[in-house]
Amino acid sequence: MKFVDEATIRVEAGAGGNGALSFRREKFIPRGGPDGGDGGNGGSVYLIGQEGLNTLADFRHTRVFRAEKGAKGGGSNCTGKSAKDIYIQVPLGTRVMDAEAEELIGEITRHGESLLVAHGGKGGLGNTRFKSSTNRTPRRTTPGKPGEHRELAFELQVLADVGLLGMPNAGKSTLLRAVSDARPKVADYPFTTLHPHLGVVRVGELRSFVMADIPGLIEGAAEGAGLGHQFLRHLSRTRILLHLVDMAPLEPDADLAARIKAIEAELKKFSDVQGRTSVGRSQHPASHDTRTSLYSAGAAGMPGATPQLARRERWLVLNKMDLLPEAEREMRVSRLLKKLKWKRPVYRISAIGGKGCRELTMDLMRRLEQLKGA
Repeated sequence: MKFVDEATIRVEAGAGGNGALSFRREKFIPRGGPDGGDGGNGGSVYLIGQEGLNTLADFRHTRVFRAEKGAKGGGSNCTGKSAKDIYIQVPLGTRVMDAEAEELIGEITRHGESLLVAHGGKGGLGNTRFKSSTNRTPRRTTPGKPGEHRELAFELQVLADVGLLGMPNAGKSTLLRAVSDARPKVADYPFTTLHPHLGVVRVGELRSFVMADIPGLIEGAAEGAGLGHQFLRHLSRTRILLHLVDMAPLEPDADLAARIKAIEAELKKFSDVQGRTSVGRSQHPASHDTRTSLYSAGAAGMPGATPQLARRERWLVLNKMDLLPEAEREMRVSRLLKKLKWKRPVYRISAIGGKGCRELTMDLMRRLEQLKGA
């Protein structure tokens, strides 16, 4: 899943320090010459690529970044200390525009890559600089130059790493609220989510991933029922699917298993449709969309391709476990897994209370790092 994240910030480089007006005053040297030093340079502002970042969410809170001024010059020809440059971390793939001029400044594409966005002011000259054969006691100095100030507009295309899959009212929006900074609408009726929501799940300071809450699926989604095609297409670029199941309804295990299998069937049908579409496109290369074909090609084992949706790594997340009588929980889970013949990861959580969510997000982070390194 992909969407465009945007942010606007202001950067202010530091001004240079003023040059010093000073004369040498020592014992036995009554007419010492000028010894005023130059001012230090102001700090510049750089952007630097950081691999662990996924969105521009941090710039919602901090919008102004200022570098310090250079120190003024001193006597004895001492040059003022230059201010330190500041480095603002941005995700890889961030496009940087001058907001006022509407011009592209650059794009950060590699970890550690830096881009100068505001140059610090040069330090002023001390009066020593103006000494000459005709002016032995100059009183002239220059002030430090101002640093650059500018408004920057960031644009980042964000890919969701994890997609939440499930029937309406399975608790997907509640889980997204519990583990991320997203705040989708949550209510106890089907189709609360009418548009995809994305949230950043933070695991430590520099480790995070993006989770997408996709509107609930219904049978016939692969044929376009409801907004089926649109919803399934949103899932096509995620790395891992979390299949949420509402364990609270006291219905027969067979019905619960049937709901899960119904979604599996929709994924398979959609993958079949996309597979046929990609074959057709391969015969007409001029109209071929490489972004759409990435997941279709995965089934053929193409390097770097994402597997077809039906073959995507999928974890079962059993939600609302706290609403089941404690004596029945494991028995119901065992019966369900047996009916499904489920051999993949299974997690038991209560999204509304947060129980089991930390273990789930930690395991997701580890697995995503493994997939990225593969």
